[in-house]
Amino acid sequence: MPAALRYARNSSQVETPNPGRRTPEGAVEPFSRDRRGPMRPPALTPARKRLAGWTMGIIFRLADAAALAAIGLVAGGAAPRPWPPAPWPPASLAPFAVGALIVAWSLWAAHAYDFSTREGLTRHLARVGGGFLLAGAVLLALFAGFRLAETDMPHFLAWFGASLAILPGLHCLWWLTVRRWRRTGRLTPNFVVVGATANAASLVEAALASREAAVLGVFDDRTSRAPNRLNGVAMLGDVDVLVRHRIMPFVDKIVITVPQVAHVRVRELIDRVSVLPNAVTLYIDQGPAGRDATLARIADAPLAPISGPPTDERRALLKRLEDLVIGMAALCLAAPLMAVIALAIRFDSPGPVFFRQRRHGFNNEEILVWKFRSMRLGSDAPGAVRQVSANDPRVTRVGRVLRPFSLDELPQLFNVLAGEMSLVGPRPHAVGMQTGEVDSAELVARYAHRHRIKPGMTGWAAVNGSRGPVDTPDCVRRRVALDIEYIERQSLMLDLMIMLRTIPCLVGDRLAVR
Repeated sequence: MPAALRYARNSSQVETPNPGRRTPEGAVEPFSRDRRGPMRPPALTPARKRLAGWTMGIIFRLADAAALAAIGLVAGGAAPRPWPPAPWPPASLAPFAVGALIVAWSLWAAHAYDFSTREGLTRHLARVGGGFLLAGAVLLALFAGFRLAETDMPHFLAWFGASLAILPGLHCLWWLTVRRWRRTGRLTPNFVVVGATANAASLVEAALASREAAVLGVFDDRTSRAPNRLNGVAMLGDVDVLVRHRIMPFVDKIVITVPQVAHVRVRELIDRVSVLPNAVTLYIDQGPAGRDATLARIADAPLAPISGPPTDERRALLKRLEDLVIGMAALCLAAPLMAVIALAIRFDSPGPVFFRQRRHGFNNEEILVWKFRSMRLGSDAPGAVRQVSANDPRVTRVGRVLRPFSLDELPQLFNVLAGEMSLVGPRPHAVGMQTGEVDSAELVARYAHRHRIKPGMTGWAAVNGSRGPVDTPDCVRRRVALDIEYIERQSLMLDLMIMLRTIPCLVGDRLAVR
């Protein structure tokens, strides 16, 4: 039996998590250094800040294409032109455009954007060189039948030579960037293991060998028989500890490694961890070859997904671009109005212009949400245990104008641009928010599922009548149901439709309690 699976005889040998602290960079450091384990980065990165390999490949491809285009413009512009000079004719730039497309395709065909964890710089540059060799062969065959003008050929060859000199340098920079981001955890997905089994030991061993994913901890209900560590990874507690653990906002996937033959236990574990917004997957050991493939799939996409957030990286990238482009435009348009509101708040009542409140974000991460202060100083407690009611005496005179139209939430555009929120998504609820005398999160079993995507300034619930406080259990259930419906249907067209419906909704719903 492997040493990692020799169960401790005494339950007192199982360590308990140390309280968390916050690093100077602002990241939460949940455990002391002796409980890091062999794969923990120096500081944990929230799941929303983690970069997907597919997204980085797209970014590097676009950067290479921009470099090829810039070199082509320089080379094309250096060609002799008739007097008086005129804009570059399409025909003269056509060879450079065709060449850029072929080089870009050849680099992709040579897998120059894979950036595997086991690939050294020399091997990566060899892939880039192979891509250029393929591009050169294709261009020779292509231009053999389409002779370039004698004045254009030297410039085209100069373009190809300059590209061959510059792009390998860029790929050295890309490779070093990827290596640094992997070392700091920005490109390495984090997961926790449920079940201190032989499957878990083999999975941790494979993760240690490949470094394609980081195992942050192991959880098992059978703590009296579980080891303190599993191949160096700390045992952090039972499943109840997992559900409320501070490390979970940094975890991308929960991997259940209990053998499938234990059907009852597997179903019970799935039911207990599915209350979390994290993706839940089931691991099936298929030997060394299958183990490596499984680990790669865990690093890149869910394996046997049971529950969790949408995993379409293209959709996530498109949504982020939507937030940046529309959010920046909205901030520029709203800036004069925001300046007027800030002055009105300053002269209306004593206190700061802005109010920051700790709310739940993506993956249950706690974020600070910005708002214009609309309540009297000292009455808008950050915990927001007490929700706003009709004719609430805490609301200021300016607040009574701002809140019906949600103008107090305009500063959340800064949260959107920072990547903590989206323009469209479930509205962020305050940490510890209560409905009556009960925590709102306790009224719906799958309440945390609304945190499977970033919270939004507006959302499907808001434009369907669920706006303002959720002061009854039925209101909470309806809000969560609408939020989960949006998560399942989310698309660019739906987001645009919700944004278009938001302003008429605010104008026509001025009597809503806010």
